[in-house]
Amino acid sequence: MDSIGFGMELLNQSNYKVWKTCMESYLIGEDLWEVVGGDDTIALENNVEAFKQWRQKNAKAEFALKRSISNGMFEHIILCKSANEIWQTR
Repeated sequence: MDSIGFGMELLNQSNYKVWKTCMESYLIGEDLWEVVGGDDTIALENNVEAFKQWRQKNAKAEFALKRSISNGMFEHIILCKSANEIWQTR
């Protein structure tokens, strides 16, 4: 069993429901869910500081998501441009 640093099994073709539940809890706990649950960058574009903060949170969320996906599944998200896009990809 492959797992990531926080003891969660990597997403594979047979564990999506368990992975999703655990990953959502992790992202909420790390205060990253808002960038995963919604990709509202348009409202932030006129506010440089808010956009910078969003970008940092998005990068952290993207990293957590990418590190939690098995190599065999990674090809499905390789072209995604945000944490929200990764989350929405099936």
